Amino acid sequence: MNNTNRYSFWRWICLHILTLAIGTVVIIALCMWLRFEIYNYWVMHDMPTALREEFEALRQHPQTNPARFHEIFDAWWGIEYTDPSIASSDWIMVGVLVAVMIPFIVLMGLRSARPLSLQFDHLRASAQAVTQGTFTTQATLVSQAPEEMLRFAQDFNSMTQQLARYERELHTSHVAMAHELRSPLTAAIGRLQGMLDGVFAPEPQQLAMVMKQLQHLNRLIDDLHLISLADADRLILDRREHNLADLMRERAAWLKPQSEAAGMLITVQADTPCPYVGDAFRLGQTFTVLMENALRYASEGQRLDITLTATESGYQIAFRDFGPGVTPDFITDMFERFTRADSSRARHSGGSGLGLSIARAICKAHGGTITAELPTGKGLLFRIQLPVSPHK
Repeated sequence: MNNTNRYSFWRWICLHILTLAIGTVVIIALCMWLRFEIYNYWVMHDMPTALREEFEALRQHPQTNPARFHEIFDAWWGIEYTDPSIASSDWIMVGVLVAVMIPFIVLMGLRSARPLSLQFDHLRASAQAVTQGTFTTQATLVSQAPEEMLRFAQDFNSMTQQLARYERELHTSHVAMAHELRSPLTAAIGRLQGMLDGVFAPEPQQLAMVMKQLQHLNRLIDDLHLISLADADRLILDRREHNLADLMRERAAWLKPQSEAAGMLITVQADTPCPYVGDAFRLGQTFTVLMENALRYASEGQRLDITLTATESGYQIAFRDFGPGVTPDFITDMFERFTRADSSRARHSGGSGLGLSIARAICKAHGGTITAELPTGKGLLFRIQLPVSPHK
């Protein structure tokens, strides 16, 4: 919004009050001046020419003959013209003007205050709608309102937009969460019910299938708990000094059987030691998420290049795969919980849709960021920025 002609709240009030006050005094003074000028012109117009010339000379120098000056003045203007009594015509004129100006001042004051009152009324109605759960409500902006009120209304509208977005995300998250939790629970209950009904024999193989579903359910609950703690800024980190390069190589070695089975080569490039103070377990969890993500969805690229670079502000870690990648529209949504580019393929491959959300939460807890981009050619590139932390 263009603020060139906007005033602050205090300046707006002062400007309107001073305008009314000064305008009222000027109008009363102007009316009194017009009254005297018109009356003087009328009297001087009716006065004989010789007498008018004599009076004008005396008016320039009344001390030459004050008696004659007052004689002419009293004769033509009247003795009551200079009467200081409250009942004189001058005071009556002032009273009439004040009586006329009071309604004018009230009317103009109410008119000036109308934009302010109207903006407050719009905000009140919108706030009432929000308290009733209508988070999409937007307060109408009154262009004549002061600058602070307009900014307040704009901030209120931004707040309701955020609330509406959070409500949609919360609803979507709850639906997805219920679906994700129900799937392994339903599978475990169905298998147990089959054993109770004699459909399946209670053999170790059947019990192992139930255990697998329960473990999947437990992992989902742990992941949701971690994300909830991170969202509430309650995620506790065990900050200790460790080497990021060693941690990265350890995680890559841990996933070597899976990467060999998928036909993917994971390379870690870190030329110098990378000391860092942070939670090695949580950061390792983040690295594992990105490596497993590449194994699930980019194995056809047959390579995952991980580059660890020290910068002035900390460390940058790049995960570059050569798989099919994702659509550009999906880049901005891929870190949201339960989000998948291909839901059926992700669920079949064991993805819960929480991995990247967990990675983002852990990076944020360390004061860093994680982003995704589409590099030239095929594949996907994740970048992690970790700020410098003091060594212990």
